[in-house]
Amino acid sequence: MSNSFHRLPDQLRPHLRLVFVGTAASTRSAELGQYYAHPGNRFWRALDEAGITPRRYQPSEFAALIELGIGFTDLSKSGAGMDHQIAAETIEVPGFRAKMEKYRPRTIAFTSKKAASLFYGRPSSGIVLGRQPRDAGFPQVFVLPSPSGAASGSWTIEPWRELAQWIVIESS
Repeated sequence: MSNSFHRLPDQLRPHLRLVFVGTAASTRSAELGQYYAHPGNRFWRALDEAGITPRRYQPSEFAALIELGIGFTDLSKSGAGMDHQIAAETIEVPGFRAKMEKYRPRTIAFTSKKAASLFYGRPSSGIVLGRQPRDAGFPQVFVLPSPSGAASGSWTIEPWRELAQWIVIESS
């Protein structure tokens, strides 16, 4: 099924301030070729509200964020859909790690506990939101609550604000 989708291209270059990392593109994002494109997704609103971006961007403007030092990727570049629909074999943690070692962003922010749990190889229940203990030689990691409309029960803006404050400190 996922072959009918265009891959959502990575938006990466060396030494970005911040890279957002999802599990995989939503069906809508894959169809449009835009990150966090579903109208019910809080991602773009959260960036603005938390002060990570200077204004509210639209999904179609995602490529413009590279000028702010912000990039995008997903753990699965071939799967698309809701987290539970993503085939395990499309999750590419070693490939993701290699990209991060190549591009060396200052900070990585997983946009769900699910994405972080896949990266860390432990259950979502064992993942806390916010800044994670630092791994030597790896960028600082944050875990954010999923901005997906499907996850609205666990929504809070606070970890996004913590991330915004951290990026300011890191870039000063």
